[in-house]
Amino acid sequence: MHQQKYKILVAGGGSWATANIKMLTDNPVEKEIFWWMRNAKAVEHVQQFGHNPNYLSSVEIKVPAQNISTDLKSLISKADIILLNVPAAFLKEALKGITPEDFVGKKVISAIKGIVPDENLIIGEFLNQRYNISFDDFMVISGPCHAEEVALEKLSYLTIASGDNELAACFAGMISTRYINTIVSDDIYGTEYAAVLKNIYAIASGICHGVGYGDNFQSVLISNAIRELERFVEAVHPIDRDIKESAYLGDLLVTAYSQFSRNRTFGNMIGKGYTVTSAQLEMNMIAEGYYAVNCLHQINKQYKVFMPICSAVYAILYEKRNPTIEMKHLAGQLS
Repeated sequence: MHQQKYKILVAGGGSWATANIKMLTDNPVEKEIFWWMRNAKAVEHVQQFGHNPNYLSSVEIKVPAQNISTDLKSLISKADIILLNVPAAFLKEALKGITPEDFVGKKVISAIKGIVPDENLIIGEFLNQRYNISFDDFMVISGPCHAEEVALEKLSYLTIASGDNELAACFAGMISTRYINTIVSDDIYGTEYAAVLKNIYAIASGICHGVGYGDNFQSVLISNAIRELERFVEAVHPIDRDIKESAYLGDLLVTAYSQFSRNRTFGNMIGKGYTVTSAQLEMNMIAEGYYAVNCLHQINKQYKVFMPICSAVYAILYEKRNPTIEMKHLAGQLS
């Protein structure tokens, strides 16, 4: 990655992709930014007015109009760093027509907090198996960080994980700003799975709030959630990690408690009696935890880790169990 001017493509049109664009353009390191969005009308709007019409519309987009396009293959060919930021459930669709050859010589970053359905693979594994992307050419961006607070330039922390520490440090230097502090990690599996699991726990937190539990119970739920998360990542990828670091515990806390957490909002609506479909329609955003809990349910058949919170969320969302009854049952299993 020792080039004079980095060429970075952000693929995705949502709030987190928009926040990534803001960080990259606010950072002083010289670079050329490209932006892929699926929505042609959104592309036209950004080209004309310099704002994303659908997400974080207050953010000024400082990307040249000619660098914003709906043609992903063309943009990948121009960039040397590809930052993927589409919902995990739609990643395969977004990469349709893209081949392993398109990624040769590229560094790839996942800002996706989910599991690829059907394959039940975290993003790093999926890209490695489907597109031959080495873990040494791959990075993960994890929180704790909400896009809305990046837009407001509130101090936030990001963890960049990679099999190549130097690569992670290099990219960290490209997104740090006066409001973004960066931390480097070598724990790809732990940070990816933590980012997936915290969305499921945020849904649980929202459901509890929706059915009437208060702050006292929430604190017990989340202290159990971090232990559940630790048991799972230890089973999947046992290395020396401190689960209290911000990439794990910090990300869980902000997602479970924040007003900006779409997964918590989704869970709250489920707890109040909304169906999954009606909650998704009203939010007009993807709650990654909805898809993740099903994927994780399948993955855990192999590991058989004791995960009562994930099991309760799965039962409510996929087996259509009554949220009040299921959460009462869960409460009896927590300590």
